[in-house]
Amino acid sequence: MEKNSGKGSSAGAAVADENEKNHRLRQLATFSEIGKALASTLDLKELLNVVMEKINELLHPKNWSLLLIDEETNEMRFEIAVGPGAEKIRDLRLKVGEGVAGWVAMEKKPLLVPDVSKDPRFFKKADEISNFKTHSIICVPLISRGRCLGVIELLNSVGSFGEEDLLLLTTLADYTAIAIENAIFFKKVQELTITDDLTKLYNSRFLHSRLEYEVERARRFKYDLSMIFCDLDAFKEINDKHGHLCGSKLLREVAQIFINTIRTVDMACRYGGDEFMVVMPGTPKKNAVVVAEKLRRAISENLFLKEEGVNAHLTGSFGVSSFPDDAEDKNDLIHLADNAMYRVKNMSKTGVAEA
Repeated sequence: MEKNSGKGSSAGAAVADENEKNHRLRQLATFSEIGKALASTLDLKELLNVVMEKINELLHPKNWSLLLIDEETNEMRFEIAVGPGAEKIRDLRLKVGEGVAGWVAMEKKPLLVPDVSKDPRFFKKADEISNFKTHSIICVPLISRGRCLGVIELLNSVGSFGEEDLLLLTTLADYTAIAIENAIFFKKVQELTITDDLTKLYNSRFLHSRLEYEVERARRFKYDLSMIFCDLDAFKEINDKHGHLCGSKLLREVAQIFINTIRTVDMACRYGGDEFMVVMPGTPKKNAVVVAEKLRRAISENLFLKEEGVNAHLTGSFGVSSFPDDAEDKNDLIHLADNAMYRVKNMSKTGVAEA
């Protein structure tokens, strides 16, 4: 009986060893897949989807999230939130240092909290908003070159979180942080090539290349394409009187009016100096004139540079042209809108004219 017992014990140990070996091999295979997947894309959304998929495969949390730090506000925003009630917390912002995730971001240290009721760092607001009950948390920082980009936070494991899970997630975070930094850097480089550094609107180089494409698309599918050309009135006087820093701030404030007024499918561009353009796909001229009038009114009714105590008034002259009613090609569209704008500027200023 003792010999049989010994054999049974040995067989059980062998099975356990084999299971552990297979488990380790699966982990290694998963990390190999993660490395390849993260190295294959510079698109942040695609990259984060890869991370989401692999976390679910490895650790099976009930809820989990990936938060990135906004360097301008020093707040963390939910780039990914997965699980029951997750959609309710997507707009929540956490300060660095606030809650378990904030502590991990501030201290740049991984943290395992088996029972949140016993940890004073736990922040209940997310649970209250999402109607979710957090019991345990495992949270690791995303560190690249000594800088914390954000955190990965897992809630309520199917079993229970342990030190091995913390090690796995920390290893995954190391892969992820490098890939995220590369993706963010690539995105910034892309933005620099198509956006105006001052106003963050599209730049004229992008507008010319995009406009050619939009004209051909309008020609092919037989729909209208309209353009609004705007030149600010008396901007030079404000710039000369209050300085270039105030002038730059004023242009940013004007750009924000454009962003708030146009549709998401429209493209606002800083054409140069104090000139702005809007490209409006699928829009007849009469509708573009309505938008131009909204922009003209919004600018003339706004007080600019209030924080600086300037409280400047500003107006704009607008010209509108359309393809195919007015223009035959890209250059025509710009030229006719520009001419219409100058008619306003030479006659009365602060108005809208059609080509």
